[in-house]
Amino acid sequence: MTTARLPLFPLNAVLFPGLVLPLNVFEQRYRAMMRELLKTDDSEPRRFAVVAIRDGREVAPTAPGLPDQTALPEKGPTAGFGPDPIQAFHRVGCIADAAQIRERPDGGFEVMATGTTRVKLLSVDSGGPFLTAELEEIPEEQGDEAEALAEGVLRAFRNYQKRLAGARERSLTTTELPDDPSVVSYLVAAAAVLDTPSKQRLLQAPDTATRLREELALLRKETAVLRHLPSLPAVELTRTPTSPN
Repeated sequence: MTTARLPLFPLNAVLFPGLVLPLNVFEQRYRAMMRELLKTDDSEPRRFAVVAIRDGREVAPTAPGLPDQTALPEKGPTAGFGPDPIQAFHRVGCIADAAQIRERPDGGFEVMATGTTRVKLLSVDSGGPFLTAELEEIPEEQGDEAEALAEGVLRAFRNYQKRLAGARERSLTTTELPDDPSVVSYLVAAAAVLDTPSKQRLLQAPDTATRLREELALLRKETAVLRHLPSLPAVELTRTPTSPN
């Protein structure tokens, strides 16, 4: 297995391979991370790891009462994550490649990154200005009947899109979707409106076929629920909302 040590960026969201991740970076620990990444030559990938937070705060309290009335100010790379930060995170995450890092006049950064490879979190080091992690790459296995499952998931996903989009369903029927099973599995996992634990289960599925089977069940269930709800706005594929970090 390939291992690496990379900066660690915990979020209240799950990043998937192929998903575009915009970040609004303002905390000092993540500003330091971006300054370090900018030292990497333009010809090399500027990589960091993203893990979903299981128990903790994405943005640390900065003053009494912020973000809640009982919170005390916290500083340092582990702020909001407790004394043993690895316990606050899900153990499977995703490497992000920061294609764009733009520093603002106020010292913050606007970052545009893309998920690339799943990784297992082995250890977390809090000795520097930001968290770093020892990571092990997780190979993507196809599993049995992945191609046939991908076709079924795409059909179910189109129906799900139509229910989400309501009156805009006609324009969505022409949306071009991929046919590679692993790409399909990650695209659907990212685009479906699911809670973080559900998305995390999809990210850490042992193979593509298992992920697709779970998605098929989820899509059918969610589509049935949406039949009884008012129209909701369509989901923009491959992109998450900008995370305020």
